[in-house]
Amino acid sequence: MASPLVLIVGRPNVGKSTLFNRLTHSEIAIVDDTSGVTRDRNYGDVEWNGKIFRVIDTGGYVPNTEDLFELAIREQIEIGLVECDMILFVVDGRTGMTPIDKEVAGILRKATKPSYLLVNKSDTPGFEMYKAEFYSLGFKNVYDVSALNGRNLGNLLDDMLANLNFPDDSEIGDKRLHLAIVGKPNVGKSSLVNALLGYDRSIVTNIPGTTRDSIDSVLKYYGEEIVLVDTAGLRKKSKVKENIEFFSNVRTYRAIWNCDVAILLLDAELGINNQDQKVIEEVIRRRKGLIIAVNKWDLIEKDTNTAKEFEKTIKEDMATADYAAVVFISALTKQRIFKLIELAKKINEERHKKIPTHELNDVMLPIIEQTPPPSTPTGREVKIKYITQVGDHYPIFLFFANEHKYIPESYKRFLERQIRKQFGFEGVPMTIGFRDKSAS
Repeated sequence: MASPLVLIVGRPNVGKSTLFNRLTHSEIAIVDDTSGVTRDRNYGDVEWNGKIFRVIDTGGYVPNTEDLFELAIREQIEIGLVECDMILFVVDGRTGMTPIDKEVAGILRKATKPSYLLVNKSDTPGFEMYKAEFYSLGFKNVYDVSALNGRNLGNLLDDMLANLNFPDDSEIGDKRLHLAIVGKPNVGKSSLVNALLGYDRSIVTNIPGTTRDSIDSVLKYYGEEIVLVDTAGLRKKSKVKENIEFFSNVRTYRAIWNCDVAILLLDAELGINNQDQKVIEEVIRRRKGLIIAVNKWDLIEKDTNTAKEFEKTIKEDMATADYAAVVFISALTKQRIFKLIELAKKINEERHKKIPTHELNDVMLPIIEQTPPPSTPTGREVKIKYITQVGDHYPIFLFFANEHKYIPESYKRFLERQIRKQFGFEGVPMTIGFRDKSAS
């Protein structure tokens, strides 16, 4: 069982993004009085009483055309009821009930998944009266809340935890390799899954968004079970383009959250774009293994340097993820598709590799001595005295130094490059941290 996913829905400008920021303790979502301004990352983690669930704010997926608001919101809720475990339906208590609110309520009342009606902008107990008219919508769970100051959100979260299913220890302990196959619509995700499995697990057409559902498949590979997650497609054809992006992101990010290694599939004829960059950023943020698979390579006219030049261009575009492995494949002809599996297994091993402390210091300290970090603004020498690796799920390297707050980001990248040069970690994001240690 994956970590629970909660969806925040509602018409524009009711406070969805403010609620998201409050729950996730972030300022990821842009908050403004203008409808439809949330355009960046709309997902985050919520921790409450030792439990963690994920939340997605749909605010960024509301179209700018008012004529499409109602249709977009209805589609988002229909998608959310399939993809998510719970819905938070936000209304504006001060504005009062609207026809869109009534329509949303009608959809949610018929759903089997739990939903909560949040009468927002009830900033003090004196505003509790605002929720009275919303009882007519027929919800069991109605809360007068303030996303702005957090009023009543603690009670809401307590209730939510009691109605969400969290993975137990046995599920968390699943040692099988989990691969998330992610990428833009129509790059060949379903074709790749089918080719690996040897049968048509997913529906494949040349129309973006045709996969019926996101279902984990088990690949038997030389006696080993490997879990493949196909993240493609819409259950039905969406009429609102923002919802295609919304649905794709729900599938993609949920797969990344629950995988060990992500395979980002690119179309050889299109290369890498901004949407791919966002996926890479999320893989790095979650510290998952990363493979770039360039599909439809059979369609490219090639000479002896084509692959090398293509890989160089991709790695330049990826910037801080230039450590990722790049494989050129064809899901159609099955060219090099099983190299992806071998590479994913290797990268997963690299994620858990531990460098002995004495070896780490014997190798890295002379390199640091030869190229030390810059001095502090007052001219004091910054000395790194000791290095150790920590972390069970991905590599974390701690450097103990005096005045480490003056060590620039560029030097941190230098240290990462040297670790990779000396010890490997291909396809594996890592964390470089610093701790206090006074210079002797």
